[in-house]
Amino acid sequence: MTLPRHDAGHRLSDHDLEAMLERAAEEGARRALSDVGLGGKDAVLTIHDMQSLLECIQFVRRTAVQTAVHVITAAALIALLTGSR
Repeated sequence: MTLPRHDAGHRLSDHDLEAMLERAAEEGARRALSDVGLGGKDAVLTIHDMQSLLECIQFVRRTAVQTAVHVITAAALIALLTGSR
């Protein structure tokens, strides 16, 4: 893909265009991460910590639901056993 001529008559090669787009994309990604507070060298650790935190929250939710089901089941069984006497 060759770009049309500019006013100065210069053309960008495919390689130069791809390199320019890649640099722009990387700079945009860095700027976006920096805007949300993840621009430092510890960004990878922070992201991994956030993933771990989300996994823990999901585990706690799952465990809380299981515990609630066990408590309700035990209460129902106790009510049936004590009510039948």
